Amino acid sequence: MVSDKRRAHIGRVTALLDEWAERMHLPAAEAQAWHDAGRWHDALRDATPTALRAIIDAPDLPDGILHGPAAAVILQQHGEKRQTVLEAVRWHTVGHPEWDRTGRALFMADFLEPGRGFMQTDRAFMAAQLPHNFDGVFRQAVRMRLEWTLREGNRIFERTVDLWNSVR
Repeated sequence: MVSDKRRAHIGRVTALLDEWAERMHLPAAEAQAWHDAGRWHDALRDATPTALRAIIDAPDLPDGILHGPAAAVILQQHGEKRQTVLEAVRWHTVGHPEWDRTGRALFMADFLEPGRGFMQTDRAFMAAQLPHNFDGVFRQAVRMRLEWTLREGNRIFERTVDLWNSVR
């Protein structure tokens, strides 16, 4: 159900999370949570909106962000109990103001992974700085994603605004 292109993206996100966890000397359980969140965040990204809406009842969510909430539901149905992983996967596209480091790390890894073609130098610098300045890089990543959303004229979600207000 995952395309080769999507699988490559997931691999880059997970590798970045693993690298940061190692460089930050995270406890094993937290490092595993980061890895698992990366591995599952886009597991349903290539599914059709119809298939995703059959998993979750969220008529207010646009098609483009259904994959996170649907993946979280499937993970929970298959026994995932770590709320930190479920919330990271659920809201990785729009953010959540109450995330712990797992959600924040996934949000950044999804944005900063080196396979994306925009602002490569700036994003690579941010990715390299993350283990030394996690909160500062997170604030910058949220700001950059919010600016992009505004520039593109896309919908700004209440959770995204709340996330920005929690870090500014």
